[in-house]
Amino acid sequence: MKRIEYFVTQTVTFQFLKLLRKQAFEFFETFGKMAIRLFEVMKFILTGQFTYRHVIEQCSRFAIDSLPITLTIVSMTSIILAVQIAPEMVKQGGAGFIGGLLAIVTVREMGTIMTGFAIISMIGSSMASEIATMKVTDQVSAMKVLHVSPVKYLFVPRVIAGALMMPLITTVASTVGVFCGGFVSSLTSPEVTGLCFINSVKLGLFNRDIGIMLLKASCFGAAIAHISSSCGYDAEGGAKSVGIATTKAVVWSFIGIVIIDYIFALWFYF
Repeated sequence: MKRIEYFVTQTVTFQFLKLLRKQAFEFFETFGKMAIRLFEVMKFILTGQFTYRHVIEQCSRFAIDSLPITLTIVSMTSIILAVQIAPEMVKQGGAGFIGGLLAIVTVREMGTIMTGFAIISMIGSSMASEIATMKVTDQVSAMKVLHVSPVKYLFVPRVIAGALMMPLITTVASTVGVFCGGFVSSLTSPEVTGLCFINSVKLGLFNRDIGIMLLKASCFGAAIAHISSSCGYDAEGGAKSVGIATTKAVVWSFIGIVIIDYIFALWFYF
């Protein structure tokens, strides 16, 4: 009987199910911790228990550190999209719709999601590694000894900064991306003049789209900051756990903004 039990435990199926159970447990444990800390963060924000100086520092970090790479990613994506669709639209007699199509794709989806990916890679990973380092070097424990709430000091300024700065960065990146796409469209397809492109953008884009973009970007920023901070805060052990926490923050942040994006798409456009 013991021999049969031994062989069963060594099968690929058993090992896969064991790993799946472990991953499921870790997922719900991490999600639960994030949810509990989110309630704490909201309590501190709604009661005004945060320092404006720390919020401004984090806002500067969001804006200055991430803007160059964000502009590059969104602009290049818009240029690639313009190169792909402009000649085909001209062939089909739709030169007057290129600007509107590019603006809708950028504002509704591409600009926000690409900005989110850039923020995760630049800011989210940095936040996670910073807080994880503080955790493994007992700086967080020192805060607790001094009766300073780590959530209030570490989470709240970052979440507020993410919610405030992400819409601004997304707006700048999307605007630059649309105009870069228009410039390339006029180069690849002479039928697409500057005036034609601008008029098409005005006809295709509505204030509602811009408002939804700003709201979604704010949710993205807050989610990235909270998830990254929470993953860093859960780090335990030595230097290896810092790398694990950073990787976990990036993966969870990607999942988080994709889920938020799906919810917005269903709520506002379905």
